[in-house]
Amino acid sequence: MKTWFVTGAAGFIGSNFVRQVLEEDPGVRVIAFDRLTYAGNLENLEGYLDHERLRFVRGDICDAAAVDAELATGVDAVVHFAAESHVDRSILGCQEFIRTNVQGTQVLLDAARGRNVRCFLQVSTDEVYGSLGPEGRFTEQTPLHPNSPYSASKAAADLLASAYHHTYGVPVVITRASNNYGPYQFPEKLIPLFITNLLEGRKVPVYGDGMNVRDWVHVSDHCRAIRAALERGRPGEVYNIGAENERTNLEITRRILSLLGRGESMLEFVKDRPGHDRRYAIDASKARAELDWRPRVRFEQGLAETVEWYRRHEGWWRRVKVGEYMDYYRKQYAER
Repeated sequence: MKTWFVTGAAGFIGSNFVRQVLEEDPGVRVIAFDRLTYAGNLENLEGYLDHERLRFVRGDICDAAAVDAELATGVDAVVHFAAESHVDRSILGCQEFIRTNVQGTQVLLDAARGRNVRCFLQVSTDEVYGSLGPEGRFTEQTPLHPNSPYSASKAAADLLASAYHHTYGVPVVITRASNNYGPYQFPEKLIPLFITNLLEGRKVPVYGDGMNVRDWVHVSDHCRAIRAALERGRPGEVYNIGAENERTNLEITRRILSLLGRGESMLEFVKDRPGHDRRYAIDASKARAELDWRPRVRFEQGLAETVEWYRRHEGWWRRVKVGEYMDYYRKQYAER
């Protein structure tokens, strides 16, 4: 039986990953590690917290003793999702981004080095590459050129992970994914924010002219790619994860309006974010060839299912939007 130490396990992608592993990988135990900050929500793991192959630990990745104590129990792989990830928040203040994304990664790398884990999987983002022009895609050889404090902190973490592989031989694999969407995404990000705003009868704020382009991948496909990288990824390598699904923010907005039966009167253009990258697009051919991975979810299907998920889970997103889940689920954890 393998044991995977998963950081940020109660967040959006981390919790989807944990659920998928428990459902599809019977030979894997999971230590789910999360500090339960504003985006870490135990409700995301509801129905799985008592699973025989899951142990949840509330902890901080910057706490070296706590991290090492868990790895000392015998861990085959570290899957590192934990991160501050919202660009707007990083523009307002980036201290926590440096602490979590850089210092936290360093603590994990030191622990993984000391405990001889088989794989350290650094989950990163295409935002470390910066902004593309109207042509081309990011490859693994694209120079890093982060343009926000968030992406700069992730680039720093990636470089640190690569350095630990080169200097100490830590078996690091880095994945860089395009924009994720799907269930349990914190409603500060574009798709869940717009869905929940419209369900509340509020307008949706579109930055600038709405023509910024992103490459969207469903969270379940991203999680499958990470599982493939854990099994077949080569240490020291980077794998881009994308679905070749470029859409402008305005196109996404109009699709959500249509799915919810709302008109364009609910669309509101607002002042653009400082330093807003114009276009991201991923070349995932390396992941397809080496990891034997393909995205399965068509965007039209995935977006419709995501809208329906938020319709059916109004209690979840309303608690998240007002922060009630933080007190309730932290109390639930304290009583476990």
